Amino acid sequence: MRGAVNLDNVVNNMKNIDFLRFDVMGDDRGALVALEQFRQIPFDIKRVYYIFDTRHGVDRGKHAHRNLEQVLICVNGSCTIVLDDGSSVKEVKLDYPDQGLYIGKNIWREMKNFSQGCVLMVLANQYYDEHEYIRSYDEFKQSLKS
Repeated sequence: MRGAVNLDNVVNNMKNIDFLRFDVMGDDRGALVALEQFRQIPFDIKRVYYIFDTRHGVDRGKHAHRNLEQVLICVNGSCTIVLDDGSSVKEVKLDYPDQGLYIGKNIWREMKNFSQGCVLMVLANQYYDEHEYIRSYDEFKQSLKS
């Protein structure tokens, strides 16, 4: 496998997605990655946002979502995603712009180890709703029981 993403025996409700990459052969124009809902992205895209200029040593996330689905793509640099489904924890390094990480509902996530210049883009299947967030780990663990 080319990158650091390896999802064997992974946390439930998440998976790696390899995007179709169009490398331009024979010149130096670079590469292009196309993302289409219900093809590479397994849902209707309602929101796109990105995280950038994260200071060294700053962690992000530290929450779960009740129903939200997301695909995370590190379009520049690298970062580590820590995923917890209540019974197992997995760390995934994102460092290729043609790979994404699907995260389904009820997964605790933390983002850390942002490289300088890292840009982490997130595609979501719902509009922003603060009530959708579970910001306490204890509440997250309790919600899994119900």
